[in-house]
Amino acid sequence: MSELPQRKHPRLKRFDYSLNARYFITICTYEKKHLLSKIRVGRGLAPAEAILSDFGKIVERDLLDLSNRFPYLVIEHYVIMPNHIHAIMSLNAPAGASPRPTIMDIVCTFKSLSTRDCKRIRNIPKLWQTSFYDHIIRNEEDYRNTWLYTNFQ
Repeated sequence: MSELPQRKHPRLKRFDYSLNARYFITICTYEKKHLLSKIRVGRGLAPAEAILSDFGKIVERDLLDLSNRFPYLVIEHYVIMPNHIHAIMSLNAPAGASPRPTIMDIVCTFKSLSTRDCKRIRNIPKLWQTSFYDHIIRNEEDYRNTWLYTNFQ
């Protein structure tokens, strides 16, 4: 029997993910199924746009509602693609704020809530892949490049 390859840990070692920072988050649907939207290509110079499915509308609502659950969180920008979402999130807690949720706590809460809400309209085995991708935005140039990447509309 051959050994399975070691899975690389997706988080930056020794980084405190509860720190005030901007984070670029990508979350993929389970088995990369196209559940969240359809892309409509614009005519002429009109830009492409994502037309949200019922699941996509729930995901959008739950994503935007995160700042009500986590008062120091701001969803600065997001795009919902057919099989994944991109979001720029920033944590802005004042010094000494407690509790200080991590970006993992926030994404885990989002995935749990949106899965529960989507299962109410159709029983699906899973909505999201197990993990997610994150990138800590390091400076304004990085922020601009990330914003442009997620701004296809």
